Amino acid sequence: MKAVVMAGGFGTRMQPLTNSIPKPMLPILNKPMMEHIIKKLKSVGINEIVVLLYFKPEVIQNYFKDGSDLGIKINYVLPDDDYGTAGAVKKAQKYLDERFIVVSGDLVTDFDFKEIIGFHNAVNSKLTITLTSVEDPLQFGVVITDKDGKILRFLEKPGWGEVFSDTINTGIYVIEPEILDYIPDNIPFDFSKDLFPKLMKEGITLYGYNAKGYWRDVGNPESYREVNKDILKEKVKIDFEGEKLVYPSGVLYTKTKDLPANLEIVGKVVLDENVKLEENTILENVIIGKNCHIGKNTYIKDSVLWWDVKIGDNCRFLNSVVCNNNIIENNVRAEHGVIIAEGCEIKDNVTFEKDVIIWPNKLIEEGSIISSNLIWGDKWKSSLFEGGKVSGRTNIELSNEMTAKLAASFGSILPLGKTILMSRDYHRASRMLKRSFLGGLLGSGLNVIDLKLMPLPVMRFLLSNTDAIGGVHFRQSPENPTITEILFYDNDGLLIDTNTEKSIERIFFRESFRRVNYNEIGEIKDEPLPLKSYKEKFLSLIDQESIKSYKFKIITDLLNGSTSIIYPDIVNTIGIENIILNAYFDEKKLSQISTLHKKSAEEISKMVNVLSADIGFVMYPNGQRVVIISDNGEILDNEAAILIILYLIDKTVNRQVKVYLPVYVPEVMDEMFENIIVERGKTIGLKSNFLKDYYFFGNLEGNYTFTEMSYSFDGMFASIKILEMLSKTKQKISDIQKIIPNHYFEHKVVSCPINLKGKMMRKFTEEAIGKDASFVDGVKIFIDKKTWILMLPDQYADSLHLYVNSDKEEKAKAVLNEYIDKINKWME
Repeated sequence: MKAVVMAGGFGTRMQPLTNSIPKPMLPILNKPMMEHIIKKLKSVGINEIVVLLYFKPEVIQNYFKDGSDLGIKINYVLPDDDYGTAGAVKKAQKYLDERFIVVSGDLVTDFDFKEIIGFHNAVNSKLTITLTSVEDPLQFGVVITDKDGKILRFLEKPGWGEVFSDTINTGIYVIEPEILDYIPDNIPFDFSKDLFPKLMKEGITLYGYNAKGYWRDVGNPESYREVNKDILKEKVKIDFEGEKLVYPSGVLYTKTKDLPANLEIVGKVVLDENVKLEENTILENVIIGKNCHIGKNTYIKDSVLWWDVKIGDNCRFLNSVVCNNNIIENNVRAEHGVIIAEGCEIKDNVTFEKDVIIWPNKLIEEGSIISSNLIWGDKWKSSLFEGGKVSGRTNIELSNEMTAKLAASFGSILPLGKTILMSRDYHRASRMLKRSFLGGLLGSGLNVIDLKLMPLPVMRFLLSNTDAIGGVHFRQSPENPTITEILFYDNDGLLIDTNTEKSIERIFFRESFRRVNYNEIGEIKDEPLPLKSYKEKFLSLIDQESIKSYKFKIITDLLNGSTSIIYPDIVNTIGIENIILNAYFDEKKLSQISTLHKKSAEEISKMVNVLSADIGFVMYPNGQRVVIISDNGEILDNEAAILIILYLIDKTVNRQVKVYLPVYVPEVMDEMFENIIVERGKTIGLKSNFLKDYYFFGNLEGNYTFTEMSYSFDGMFASIKILEMLSKTKQKISDIQKIIPNHYFEHKVVSCPINLKGKMMRKFTEEAIGKDASFVDGVKIFIDKKTWILMLPDQYADSLHLYVNSDKEEKAKAVLNEYIDKINKWME
């Protein structure tokens, strides 16, 4: 039997630890992580290993050479491109003429490989996937098997709404060589996304073996720090090398002989060769690499030091990772954690105030107090992006420097000389950061059309109607006035996908920006009359005469947003009698939107009644979201609003059309529709080639898209389109409200730590067994024909969304309370 060790990853999320070495070479107990895997393979009788390389291959080749030092034979395979996990293994096919096991070189595990291989043999499997249960399954492939180990369902790297178990694919596979024939040559092909579905379609049974023991994918600096702690706490079975010395409060494993008499050891400590310790050193749960020097009266706890590190006298380091070739002088304090990348020089009396990250080759002057990272990064963030958006505290995380670097990263993934649209709200922070971002784009050779102040729907509309290949919008967060948000869009005006996000992050963390020659620097261009082209398209799609004939009176609050530069003009052009409030700029009010929008809706409600208006709208500042107030003054909740819009579409279209909705929108009116076909599904990552087949897309957050206008949410267009449809049906909102069948719908948010989300989805999935259920997005359980409950984990926040719908309020509430109680018990 042979083995394949996957060692080609970029280690982007491990930055800055992987600044100069690939992730499999990160030291664990002073040896490369991959060496522990290779020794484990050798211990079960595997003597021939294929190592798949890609990123910094020479580092791995120079260390392991031909493998003879470890008593094995190593064949290296270096693909000429990124062919995905299975595609990379295909490149090694000439070496794999017998059964083989595939293991990642960047994980730590004490799984019994003999048990895994034995299971594979016992069930006569062609391909066996090793499984385990984890707290956070989001970054892995989720798997469900039957009692015999046959795989029933799996999903690679799901969103939280797709998670149906906390049992995940560990990336350890036992494979028969004939399986390689199902992998195509020279195209990207992944095990989970491509090969496994193909094999199941071909009728080949895949087996999963739920392994017992420790397994951790070392995916970011925090997980690296935690895995070292787990080793010292003996949570994982792994051999400690060196002479074992027992101290009153701990155990020392050392390859260094010359130790001070008053050395204090607490817990477990590991020293490599040629470590010099001065008097009164205290080490507690520490791993120290070769050629390190620790000064007098220094205390180090729960930390890892790589090699060639010098720490001076009277220092304190807790919960720290100090990479190689660092010089740290005297009286340095890091009592709340720190990660110091290679090649830094820390002068005397420096204090690290919190758990910060210092990137490579930094010089920190004497007496400095470091309270934030010297480069972007946060312990609790797994990435820069959240759904196409980067957000951070204005002028703290999102500084001018960080924004310019983010722009250079974005520009570096795009073709030289292409054009980007940029826009903003009118807040001074948005203006400041946009200017920094603009400079970064120009420096990477991109041209920029600077739209300056512009409602977001207009910018997104222009993206699909110009030759720009992307767009970036800056705004103050509607929820938190201290936060600025940067939104990234593709050439269809849709938020960028996760692959694009990862490409930007990879360049950002590696700092491998494209810096063009002086004569290739981008230029700032003008877009002539951008509002005019938006207005012309807008009006061309609206039946103005029908609206005029109805003689609407509307009241709209623009909430001091940027829509004031276009919306009043459109309303007046059509000839609608209107009262428009707060159509002026006010930074103070813009910072209070999270509370002002509720007060605004209440005021509009009163005005609609007093002035006998036909309808009221509250338009959010960037123009995407709109709240509707009925002619009787009722503030429509978003569930009622979308049902009314669907009814109006059905009654006014002159052909059959499709609409697309999230799975949580109630079905109570579906059977009433004659002209619309309602489809429900996942709403994250939708592309234009998907949305083009639908007439309308909306959600329960007040966001509506009529795709004939654009693929983006546009509250301005939606509000006028509603007037047009009302005029054609000659109905009022209050008339349609009476048509909606009686039902009860509720949305409840339940707090749930991220480490328990996977467990909650598994438990909810188990509840669905034997019941009518849907797993399209989250887990939806049908209690009866008219009652269902849906659990959908939040993509980013530590919470679960529960949606319940029934024809009877008491039944819906009973079901909701029942499952909230169950969730609380599961979390206990």
